[in-house]
Amino acid sequence: MRKISFAWWLAAVLLVLTGCERTLGEEDNNGTDADGNVELRVSIYEKMPFSTRTQQDITQLCSRLNFAFFQGGSKVKTISQKKDDATFGNVTLSLPEGTYQVVIIAHSCDGTATITSPEKVTFPSNIVTDTFYYYGDIEVGTTKQTYSMELERVVAMFRLKLTDPLPSTVSRMKFYYTGGSSTFSPLSGFGCVNSRQTVMMDVEPGQTTFEIYTMPHTIDDVLKIVITAFDANDAILKEQTLENVPVTMNEITQYTGNFFDSTPSSGGGSGGGGSSSSGDFRMTADGEWANQKDFSF
Repeated sequence: MRKISFAWWLAAVLLVLTGCERTLGEEDNNGTDADGNVELRVSIYEKMPFSTRTQQDITQLCSRLNFAFFQGGSKVKTISQKKDDATFGNVTLSLPEGTYQVVIIAHSCDGTATITSPEKVTFPSNIVTDTFYYYGDIEVGTTKQTYSMELERVVAMFRLKLTDPLPSTVSRMKFYYTGGSSTFSPLSGFGCVNSRQTVMMDVEPGQTTFEIYTMPHTIDDVLKIVITAFDANDAILKEQTLENVPVTMNEITQYTGNFFDSTPSSGGGSGGGGSSSSGDFRMTADGEWANQKDFSF
């Protein structure tokens, strides 16, 4: 009888411990708590000429949202959403009273961004897409707290614009580049590692535009990009290296030319914010690229 009683007692203890662990750290994929004391309603705005802003469907700029809440250096809650979720862009959760550091990442990767800490966010397969973020403190009290936040773009884009279509034998394009980062620090607002990034793209018939992203280590950074064209059997048809490619956060660097008949020339060459308010907890992201640098092969 003692052995049976002890087994039941041990099972009960493990059940309690498991329940406690879930309340502290397990990811909540739904983000719906009818009795929650914090509500998040996400919207994204795009800048237009003359400094006006217009609201844009959030799915136009991102397909995933990841949220993480930290307190005392420990992660206490994470929430992830996909654009097909009925709750996408709307989150309600319950948190004990206190001050929390909030990290919000909006992106379009084929998977969840891993928010390890306010100093480290990684993405599936180290692939970087157009990405926005927020980092800051919130105060949670006994009554429902509401905030308005704006997410900011944290990537630079490199765009290859071809003046002539690729030969029909080209099946895939590979972009291998160094100098940027695929890991992001919300605390600093910049990339935080020296990454070797690789992006493989299937080529559509007549395709002339290819875009890749990186997270600069400062406002301005410099990339080395090796571009390779493959046929259907993965044989190399053409390869070009671009040296000293200047990139700037929230700007597009565009190289234009004929990839197969040209020799490339070398190029030359900020954190989130929020305010407390009554009403809803809204987040917006600036979807307009600030500038574009143009270069020719």
